[in-house]
Order: sequence, then C-alpha cells, then structure tokens
Amino acid sequence: MSLDVYTAATPNGWKISIMIEELLEAGVDLPETNMHSIDLSRGEQFSEAFTTICPNQKIPALVHNGIALMESCAILQYLGETFPTGLFPQGEARWRVIPWLYWQAANIGPIFGNKLSYTRYIADATEEQKAHPIERFGREALRLVAVLDRQLQAHDYICGDSFTVADISVWCWVRSWKWSKVDITSKPRVLEWVRRVRARPGVERGISFGVPSEEIDQFSEERKAQYRKNGAGIASNNRLPTDV
Repeated sequence: MSLDVYTAATPNGWKISIMIEELLEAGVDLPETNMHSIDLSRGEQFSEAFTTICPNQKIPALVHNGIALMESCAILQYLGETFPTGLFPQGEARWRVIPWLYWQAANIGPIFGNKLSYTRYIADATEEQKAHPIERFGREALRLVAVLDRQLQAHDYICGDSFTVADISVWCWVRSWKWSKVDITSKPRVLEWVRRVRARPGVERGISFGVPSEEIDQFSEERKAQYRKNGAGIASNNRLPTDV
C-alpha cells in the first residue's frame, strides 16, 4: 500500500521528507509515496479530515498499510523499522539511537521551538513579558547544544560513525540556529556536523519540500516576512484553541 505523508515545510515536517529521501538513497524500494501539504496558516491541521488521521492536530502524520501515525519521531521509528536500513539499527544497536530520538522530541524540539516563537513570532506580548522566556529558552538551547557537542567528540554522527534517524530529528531543528537566534558558533564540532548532514543528497532533497530551491538555505526577505506573519497567527494566544 502507498505511503501517504501529511506535512508542511517546518522542522518536524522536514524530518519525514528527509527520511523518505534517505531511505531511497539507501536503496529501499518504497511503495508509492504521496506528499500531502497541510496549510498551517489556514488551519487545515484542525480540519475533520486531518484530525481523523492525527488526533493531536499537528503535522506530520503518516498513513500506511491501514495504520495512521502522528508524532514525527514515532513516524521516523516506524519507517526505520518497516524499511530496515542503517538509519534505524536493528537488535540491541537500536538502543544507541532511540534515547537520542526521544531526547530530540523532549528537549531540542520544544526548547528551540519556544525560543523561535518568542524571538520571531509572538506578537501579543510586550518586550518586557518576552524577556524572561527568551533568556530561559535561549540558555537551555545553548545547554542542549553543549550536550550535542560532547556527544560528537567521539564520532561524526550522534550515535556513532553512521548517520541515523537521531541525526535527522536533531538536525532539522539545529540547522535553523540563526533563525532561532541560538548562537552555536562556540561549538565548532556542532557546526561541522550541521554542514556534514546538510551535504547529504537525501537531506538536500528532503528540505526542498515546500521551499523553492534557491531558498533552501537562506529564506528571501519576503518569505521571512510571511513566516513571521503566519507564525504570529499560529503563536497568538487568541488563536490557540482549548478544545478539539
């Protein structure tokens, strides 16, 4: 049966498009894959059709072989187990990867996401109100980057000498360090890792989803303004639903 991916051009969304491209790079004969773009600015994630697939109303979501999955890291694990490659090692070796996959979901994503929101998007709070969360999330983001830096002391990738889903999940957030205003330049190992992952052909194709090729690494001023506008709408307390 086909793979149906419901996603958008965001760090969590790019995890899945990168994974699909990396599976193809690894020689996996994937079933027909359909990428469905969800317009977050129009609230398509709250539609009845999408909610049926993804009860949490957030991208990405995956439907395959009668199974509907939400949560990007769960989808990475599912794809890794369903189509075995070195991206998700089997047996005991998988325990080198799973903790770092969960680390991203519990730490890097929320912290970088909140730092980005307060830095770029939230418009219904004063600068004084935003000062404490910006400092707090900024400092914690730097601590997490230091954790990543220490992990990269011994090898080129997070879990060893091979690229895995852990790298995919973490990289999709850390690559946007300039947009989030998290200065990682004091950690040259992390910068080299960011460049090393970016150089992979599967990664390049994956982050091309939803973005013109000339803007993969540097958004135009027009796109930045649109992201700020869309982000402000999504991040606004006035737009935040309290029910499903």
